[in-house]
Formats: sequence, structure tokens, C-alpha cells
Amino acid sequence: MAEVIRMPLLSDTMTEGVIAEWHKKVGDTVKSDDVIAEVETDKATMEVIGYVEGTLLYVGVEKGKAAKVNEIIAIVGKAGEDYKPLLEGGGAAKAPASNGKADAAPAPKAEAPKAEAPAQKAQPAGDAAAAAEALKNATVIRMPLLSDTMTEGKIVAWNKKVGDTVKSDDVLAEVETDKATMEVIGYADGELLYVGVKEGEAAKVNGIIAIVGKKGTNVDAILAAEGGSPAPAAGGAAAENKSDAAQPQTAATAAPAESNGATKDGRVKASPLAKKLAEEKGIDINQVTGSGDGGRIVKKDVDSFVPGAKPAATTAPAAAKGGAAPAFVPAGQEGYTDTPLSQMRKVIARRLSESKFTAPHFYLKIDVVMDKAMEARKTINEISPVKVSFNDMVIKAAAMALRQHPFVNSSWMGDFIRTNQHIHIGSAVAIDEGLIVPVIRFADQKSLSQIAGEAKELYEKAKNKKLQPQEFSGNTFSISNLGMLGIDEFTAIINPPDSAILAVGNIKETVVSEKGQFKVQNIMKLTMSCDHRIVDGAVGARFLATLKGFLENPVTMLV
Repeated sequence: MAEVIRMPLLSDTMTEGVIAEWHKKVGDTVKSDDVIAEVETDKATMEVIGYVEGTLLYVGVEKGKAAKVNEIIAIVGKAGEDYKPLLEGGGAAKAPASNGKADAAPAPKAEAPKAEAPAQKAQPAGDAAAAAEALKNATVIRMPLLSDTMTEGKIVAWNKKVGDTVKSDDVLAEVETDKATMEVIGYADGELLYVGVKEGEAAKVNGIIAIVGKKGTNVDAILAAEGGSPAPAAGGAAAENKSDAAQPQTAATAAPAESNGATKDGRVKASPLAKKLAEEKGIDINQVTGSGDGGRIVKKDVDSFVPGAKPAATTAPAAAKGGAAPAFVPAGQEGYTDTPLSQMRKVIARRLSESKFTAPHFYLKIDVVMDKAMEARKTINEISPVKVSFNDMVIKAAAMALRQHPFVNSSWMGDFIRTNQHIHIGSAVAIDEGLIVPVIRFADQKSLSQIAGEAKELYEKAKNKKLQPQEFSGNTFSISNLGMLGIDEFTAIINPPDSAILAVGNIKETVVSEKGQFKVQNIMKLTMSCDHRIVDGAVGARFLATLKGFLENPVTMLV
């Protein structure tokens, strides 16, 4: 059941990618979350994850060579499995030529054989031939990998409809990923023949979302060769199941109401929860006396109901005469709202769970006196072309401290530790859907005003979901600041693949004792979460001491 790995679309302007590094070689075992290769695009070098498990059977592009978007770069399957039909059937990629580059035949022709190997054997030869013939005149558009953590994308909007003419540089659709809303370009000319995912529904990475080609092309043959049309099932099936599941419950709660005759219109005044509870307990709701507004039956009436007992309502007047407090009647009823997970929230849940339960976290706290930093910021902003915030100062100080303590600027790679020579600071931003971490690249080499200007631009893009992959990937250290929200101190979960994250609290006036004298200082509390596989306590402590020195005496950051 071999699976092909294709060159993903890693930026909105990418047409091909260069293999910068292979992390696996033929014969290696591959897990679904393994980084298979690093690809250099027109904007950044990013990681490619296969999202399949098995053995790496084939590598179609050598290190340093380029492959077109959607071209086969690798195949993963069972050890010893015959993968050649995946290459020969569609003709999109063949064994590497003498120059090491995969065959340059049109990538779309490899789409048909992607179905499982057993299915291909069972497929009639005529169907395979029909699919191959159809692919000569059509291009299959798949859900691209638009971020390094993306596993599926939701179609926000289609800019073309079936029957429209499509040019190679047209934006076909807008896709919501876990981090941003991005445009999908088909890189194909022709007519939009097929749309496989409706607006608002999701498709897995590499799933078919559309087909573009000549009018009259046999689209059914292409889809049949793929084993059906898998793309629409991602969102539609779930919604359909949810709808079907909801109908029986509605019918169950509505049926008793129609049979009751307690009111003039033949309906019992009861909450949906009370009706459902009565049905579960086998209680005739007509026999229950309601204590709610206007005699409405509520949950507690069903809970306290005793068959054959005298209605509780008859004792109410006597209780009232005795001066007892009136029964409590809630203003509303029990309920809840289910909110579907956004792509971003799904990835936040997955990535941070992996981080918290995989990386052994420990925490270091330190107090920083910000009196001089406050004075320096006031002076800096009198001449800076852009307003410098305290967070900008923390970014700069952290970047310079990382230069002195490179082990904190490292990543856990499983069987080795990668110490990064560059310093890219991720600064967490809260948006409606969750958290995203724009990256200030080479932060140690930039001035405070440059950091402030770049951060402001990135934060604005993040809030509008316009960040590009190179703007939210590649961090080597992260900062999360909740000080502006009045939080004194907190602990943050490490943002993979970083070895640490700095949690920044607010600046608070604090009375301190110094040499027997009391005085007021402006204190900011910092908490660093460390991955103990990489950063030991002493290493983290020395880093924080250096960071504290820069913030307490900001002029040292300018030397």
C-alpha cells in the first residue's frame, strides 16, 4: 500500500523546490510525523513531512536538485513492496536519470496511480488506460502543504466554479490552514472540470480538491483511479453524521409533547431536559406537577417525582403562610454550545500536547528591575521612527543573550541536538482562533527600531490571517507576553522545536527593602520553560542572568 510523497506548495509564488537535505535514505523506517526532507523554496527553507508510515522505498530527486510542485519526490510503503507501477502508470516521475533529477514529464499524470496497490491490481485494465488517457488532458489540483504543521486545509472560498476558464496563474481558492488563510494556485490552463471540496469543508494534505483540463475530459476515470473522490468526505460526512445523530434526539423529546394534554393547545409545558429525563425514567410527564414559571415542568420536578404521591404543589400555600422562602426558579435552562475546531485550534492542541507530554519541562523564574528600561524607552521613543515597546526590548535582550548562550538556542532532533547559528525569535500573538507565532529573523543583528517596525507589521498580518509561511516558521526561541493583559507571572508551553520559551509578566510597582531602607521599584517577572533534554538548570540560569543584565541596564544592548 505504497504512498507517493509529492513536492508540496510551500509558498504562494512557488513553482518548484530544491531538495536542500534528505533526512531519510532508502530503506529507512518513516513515521507519519517524521521530517523527510528540507526544501528550499523561493522564500525560505522548510521541512517536508510525509504524513505516512512505512519504509522509504524510493527517492526521486537528489539533494541539490529541483522538482516541480506536485512532482513525486519519494515513495513510502512496505519493505520490498513493488512501487514501480506508481511511477510507470502515470509517468509523472521515473527512476532518477544520470543527472539525478526526476523525469520532467507532467506531474499530474502521476495522480491516477495513487490508490493502494491492491486496488490497482483489482482495477480493470480499461479503467487504468482511461485514467491515463484522461490525465493527458487534465491536471489534478491537490490540497497543498501550506505550513510545516498542516495536515488538512479548509476551503474558505472558491474563486472559480465548474465550467470557468482557468489560467495557470489564477487563484482557484482560498484555504484556511492552522496558521493563516492562503491562496491556492493551480498552475494549469483549461476549464475547471471538477470541484471535490465544498466551501467550509476540509481536505487532507494531498487530497484532490479540483481538476482542470480540456472540456469533455473523462473526470470520472481519474477519480475512479484514485479510488473514488476522497476530498469531500472530510467535512461533509462529519456534518451528515452529526445531523443524523441529532434527529433521533429531537424526535424523542418532541414526541411526548404531542401526546400530552395539560394545556389548551394540547402541549405540556416542560423543559426539553425534563421531557428527556422523564422518558429515560419511564415517567408519564402528564403526572408530574411543575414548579417552574406558569407551572412549567423542570428537571428537579422529574427528579423528585414519586408515582402516586400527593402533588407537591398542594403544600406550597401552607409553606408560604408559614413564612418559608419561595422556591428558587432559574431564569434559564441547562444548555451548551458546540463549536467546531478551526484548523489552527486543531494544530495548537496537537503540537502543544506533544510538547507538554514529550519534552520534560522545568521552570526558572527571575525578577527584573525595569526602572532604567522605562527611562531608556522614553528617551528612545523620542528619536525612534517607530514606537518601541517593552516587548521589543525583551526580544532584543533575549536575542543578545542567546548569542552568549547558544545551547538555549537549540532544538531536540531525536537522536541529536541541533544548535542553531542564527537567532530567530518567535513572538506569540493571540488572535480569535488561537495563537500564532510570527518570527523576527536575525533579531540579534537588528536595532530596537527595526525590531519594533517588523514586529508591528507581523502582528497586523497575524490578526488579519495574512502571514506567509516564512513569517511564522523557523523560530529558534519563543517569547509569550501577557503583561499587557495584567498578568503578573505565568508558565508557557515550549513551542516546538525550540528548547525554551520565555513567559513575560507585567511591570508592577513593588516595595522592596535594600540596606535597611524601603523603596519602590518597577519589577517585571520572567519565567522560562526549559526542555530538560537540552537545557540544564545551570545553563538556563546563566541565560536568564545575562538577559536580566541587558534589561536592567539597556545601554549595554547598544554597545
